[in-house]
Amino acid sequence: MRIIFFGTPDFAVPSLNALIESGEDVIYVVTQPDRVKGRGHKLSQPVVKEFALSRGVPVIQPAGIKSPDFYEWLSGLKPDVIVVVAYGKIIPPGILRLPQSGCINVHASLLPKYRGAAPIQCAIIKGESKTGITTMMMDEGLDTGDVLLTAEIEIKDEDNALTLGRRLSETGASLLIRTLRGIKDNSIKPVPQTGEASYAPPLKKDDGRIQWSRSSREIYNLIRGTYPWPGAYCYLNKERIKIIRAGVEGINGEVMPGKIEKISDEAMYVGTGKGTLSILEVKPEGKKNMPASAFINGRHLKEGMHFDPS
Repeated sequence: MRIIFFGTPDFAVPSLNALIESGEDVIYVVTQPDRVKGRGHKLSQPVVKEFALSRGVPVIQPAGIKSPDFYEWLSGLKPDVIVVVAYGKIIPPGILRLPQSGCINVHASLLPKYRGAAPIQCAIIKGESKTGITTMMMDEGLDTGDVLLTAEIEIKDEDNALTLGRRLSETGASLLIRTLRGIKDNSIKPVPQTGEASYAPPLKKDDGRIQWSRSSREIYNLIRGTYPWPGAYCYLNKERIKIIRAGVEGINGEVMPGKIEKISDEAMYVGTGKGTLSILEVKPEGKKNMPASAFINGRHLKEGMHFDPS
């Protein structure tokens, strides 16, 4: 099959690699333009671009995919199928109708749960015990297309959005190959999505703000779900601090939200609306990640001190 691949971040690389390794004819990769990143404001290439070029697959980085010129160019390639994996932009209806076998999306949730841009993060933040991958035929809605195949995966208690995303990307790659084989031999028939839909909109920086009035479990899930971006953060003596690693702990008796109830050699235990959160690793603004012990000693923290109100 003549395949055009749309994808941008790390999550898309295993799927592109699987297509190449399986012998599919990936004739072009479409990815986002290079972006300025970091404090040095250096121009950075999408990971998918770097990988595709290393494997000899040509790459195009259109500023926009709605232009007649781009559609005409794409049409001239005569793709049998378009595969979309975390491209990052809405695919126009004209492009969706272009390939003979349609456009296939690899989505990181068990649809119709967590349609949208941040399904991995939202599944962790919401405290789900499982999630998965869905391959679907794309339509004009937001992740509303007919389902082709699904694969379920456990969310481990120690998972964060980075580790879970890596596992899901590998699952998505293998499911994509199974999907294409099923389309070729007509063993897969698209079926409408069933069940209650939910949405996972793009995360914003402010979504990582910790509210100490929430339970320790909810805060723990927020820390995991927002790592590495945007990161869960709070303030102590007006200093902005990201919480990198934490745990859910129990301390006998009543605790006060935001109060440092206990300090040990490795952690500080902060009261929440329900239970206690052990903070193990932090990142002060403008600094590198550090163990909680180093932060405690450097700021001369004492039991009974309070984090700033949310």
